Amino acid sequence: MQRFGSVIGLREEAIPEYRRLHAAVWPGVLAMIKQCHIRNYSIYLRRMPDGQHYLFSYYEYTGDDHAADMAKMAADPTTREWWKICEPMQQPLADRPAGAWWAPGEEVFHQD
Repeated sequence: MQRFGSVIGLREEAIPEYRRLHAAVWPGVLAMIKQCHIRNYSIYLRRMPDGQHYLFSYYEYTGDDHAADMAKMAADPTTREWWKICEPMQQPLADRPAGAWWAPGEEVFHQD
């Protein structure tokens, strides 16, 4: 099992709609997350001292080919439609890796 954490900005004016959407995530999106071997998926919202709002996501990956499962998810029409709604609300970090939307974080501590 691998753990993944990542960060992205969230536009302040989009917070109510982002919360509303994530209070009732579409069943097809949830099903694809499970099909792609993701569990314990959480997203946290925090306003930081710079005044900007950021989302922190965490999930555990239980499959054996993360890249293939992420490609499968990205090809799913329902997931793509969900992203089409959510992405304009988000503000990717300038220093994220090429091709990434959310900026990955480095795990520095974990306790089982």
